[in-house]
Amino acid sequence: MNNNNQQTENSRISLLKGSAWMTLGSIFSRVLGAIYIIPWYAWMGAHGNVANALTAKSYNIYSLFLIISTAGIPGAVAKQVAKYNAINEYGIGRKLFKHGLFLMMIFGVVSAFVMTIASPILAGNDSRQIPVLHSLALAVLIIPILSIMRGYFQGYNDMMPSALSQLVEQIARVAWMLFTAYLIMQVQHGSYLTAVIQSNLAAAVGAFFGIALLVLFLLKRKSNDDKLILSSNNEIEVSTQSLFKEIIGQSVPFIIIDSGITFFQLMDQYTFHPIMNNLVHVSYDQIESWYALFGLNANKLIMVIVSLATAMAMTAIPLLSGAHAKKDYKDISRQIENTLELFLFFMIPASLGMAAVSVPVYTIFYGADPLGANILFLSGIAAMFLGAFTILMAILQGLSENGLAIKYLLIGIIIKSIFQWPAIKLFQVYGPLISTIIGLIFTISFALMHLRIKYKYNYKRTKKIFIAILIISLMMFMLSLIFVVIAGKLLNPEHRINALILATGGSIIGGLFYFYITFKLKLAQKVIGNKVERLAKKLHIC
Repeated sequence: MNNNNQQTENSRISLLKGSAWMTLGSIFSRVLGAIYIIPWYAWMGAHGNVANALTAKSYNIYSLFLIISTAGIPGAVAKQVAKYNAINEYGIGRKLFKHGLFLMMIFGVVSAFVMTIASPILAGNDSRQIPVLHSLALAVLIIPILSIMRGYFQGYNDMMPSALSQLVEQIARVAWMLFTAYLIMQVQHGSYLTAVIQSNLAAAVGAFFGIALLVLFLLKRKSNDDKLILSSNNEIEVSTQSLFKEIIGQSVPFIIIDSGITFFQLMDQYTFHPIMNNLVHVSYDQIESWYALFGLNANKLIMVIVSLATAMAMTAIPLLSGAHAKKDYKDISRQIENTLELFLFFMIPASLGMAAVSVPVYTIFYGADPLGANILFLSGIAAMFLGAFTILMAILQGLSENGLAIKYLLIGIIIKSIFQWPAIKLFQVYGPLISTIIGLIFTISFALMHLRIKYKYNYKRTKKIFIAILIISLMMFMLSLIFVVIAGKLLNPEHRINALILATGGSIIGGLFYFYITFKLKLAQKVIGNKVERLAKKLHIC
């Protein structure tokens, strides 16, 4: 293997290892976050959709405050630590972490205070949302500390601590949510609002356990980090003022870009109800129930898939930043190519797979509802675009193209805002998803065009791989859908056990078909690397 191929393989392995850990943590935490909804939703009784809408709206506001409170500093620290580590200046990386941690504490306190004070305004016309926002303010206070600790590990391209802390955080969060919901709704027969408040307080409980685990990891690796610092070049002198300036200068774009999906969701949150109220004459809670179908119910499930892209994005930023710091443009080109191809290989079949089994999956989590299942189907398609947006913005951030990333995001938001009213008028509850897809198509197109022109990655190869993956994924989609439809004639899909059988069967059949064909055509080997060749031979596929 020549040097160029060896570098390509090493880049791919680094991306795969990091993505594997981040995917493990992210997928498990997302799956757990989706599964808990089954008993939680049932315990809410007739208030299920309204409780979900209340949670979704509060979480959108909370997500924005959380991004502001962290000020993009964890991502900026990960990027800058990777940059200084790449040039053997480990001491500066630790200083960045310490100064960033101090900033996180300050921002957390200020953001939590502002969120608490501003909650009556943020709640709009729904006073029920105020105490829910108060319960989330505690999480805004402490999660910035958790975030920057994760950023420090990611700067070393050590994704395992971040992944495990995600899992522990989610386990503690879900445990608190289920315990308090059961106690309030089933034992005390109390108010669903009280249960929702406690369920949102769980975010702070989970963060506390996540921080505790990362502290243990920091203590464990301290001696090794000390050795790296001692062997550093120590050729660069950076003052405290310069470090603060560097952190904040890098973090501001992260705030805007990381808020991207949240901005799209907030537009839906504040426009869907008024627009629908002018179009149809139904109760306030009915419109809230419709909002919950896409704003939380379907969104919670598709974010399991989007977390694949998020995991790759968190891995790609430090790798690209390191290559950019060394001005290794060949490596940058390889990283872009590897990241995009891995994304396509996993994201397209996952999104179409979710769409294919949308009817039984929706029944498993929320009960039989044709409208909800149809929205989940469209949300599965939207997941591809959300994932592409996530990965492309991460690539631009890793390459210090923050200004362009913000510009492309703003274009997408403007396009969505233009199409929001006509989309809702024409397609009603499907409208917000359709306008989001249209807006994201513009953002994605501009980002891809820029990367192709400036960094000259192997666009033709990536395009061929995309077409091959799309064709195979569509075949997989049809196979899974046919199974669900035919088997659904024999098993009533409105019953949860039957729905579980249908969803599992459709997923297994589709998944086995996709991986068999991609291995048989050597597409998997081309995208993932030579290491899967051994697996293919063991399975007698090639």
